[in-house]
Amino acid sequence: MELTDKQKELFASYRIGSTQYVLAGEKDGCFKLANDFYDLMEQMEETKHILSLHPGDLEESRDKLGCFLCFYMNGPHLYQEKYGNIQLGAAHAHIPIGSKERDAWLLCMARALQMQPWEEDFKDFMFMRFQTPAHRIQNQP
Repeated sequence: MELTDKQKELFASYRIGSTQYVLAGEKDGCFKLANDFYDLMEQMEETKHILSLHPGDLEESRDKLGCFLCFYMNGPHLYQEKYGNIQLGAAHAHIPIGSKERDAWLLCMARALQMQPWEEDFKDFMFMRFQTPAHRIQNQP
């Protein structure tokens, strides 16, 4: 995605302090995104495969993602406080994650982002940011 000068300036402003966390709606907003993400994963045909890679009960997965999102958006370190250090690669190493799974995860996240009451530019920024963890956990071609 080629950014305009206006987007570059705006996106740079999102990186200041806890701006992302505040714009997302703080803890409630992060957990809303996590819950919308998993609700969609349970509904979408395109994500059935990655849903099958999760435990049957998604309560802990939802909590871990919500806690991770708080940290990832420069908010409180809830994940570290509850689950320890964030090690995305190690945490997902036992799951075969290739480009198909990565792309399904990103599709689900894109749709979950669209459900948020956020400015479109902020949604675009966050989707760009989510490319990094999605690629980081990929351990297969």
